[in-house]
Amino acid sequence: MNAPTTPSDRARLQASALVEERFPRALGAVLGGSAAQGRATESSDLDVAVLLPEGEPSRREVVRHDGRPAELFLHTLEDVPEHFERDRLLRRGTILFLYDQGLTLADPHGLVASVRAQARAALAAGPPPLAPAEWDRGRYVLTCYMDDLADAPPTERHEQLALADFTLREAAQLLIAHHGGWTGVGKWLPRRLLGADPVLGKALLEGHRAVAERADPAGLALAAEQVLGVLGGPLREGYVAPWRT
Repeated sequence: MNAPTTPSDRARLQASALVEERFPRALGAVLGGSAAQGRATESSDLDVAVLLPEGEPSRREVVRHDGRPAELFLHTLEDVPEHFERDRLLRRGTILFLYDQGLTLADPHGLVASVRAQARAALAAGPPPLAPAEWDRGRYVLTCYMDDLADAPPTERHEQLALADFTLREAAQLLIAHHGGWTGVGKWLPRRLLGADPVLGKALLEGHRAVAERADPAGLALAAEQVLGVLGGPLREGYVAPWRT
């Protein structure tokens, strides 16, 4: 056998060895993340979903294997609907995307193929729409961040940068929800944002970059205002949120 030549090839071999060593009774496994997309580096972690035999505890576990960190999503076949539904309600689809876009490491009984089909169907159906109260809260929060960002003196860089981060995050999540898309955290937020709205999403990201590089909030504030315009405009006076629901 030829030695693996790319970081992604090496990551896949390490993931397979991890599953074989730690979970010899596994019913199947999938490798996701950057390794599955051919973008792994030598330090990339491994994102692995493992189908366990019935009766074993489902859990999320972080281990180190062969010098590489690995995040394991461990569950039984019977637990799959529960995990997928939780992913749907969180609107991020972490495990759903892992199965949809991942590489099958082992599937001796065809169970992984079945779970992947379920994941694709759930992703195609999309996350649940935001409730009216969630839209109102999002508009109000984004309006507050946008106003504070515009008022922040460029000399107060820590405050300005913090406000830029919150403005981008809130605007991105609202815009993604407007398009019925799946959101994300960390590096996945800009990826999901550009996938949902390449034009306005890019404007938000470029505006955020301008704050970071030039202490100029104008572009981000304008893009956030455009997002609010799509959603019904800024929300300030008139916003009501009951303490109990």
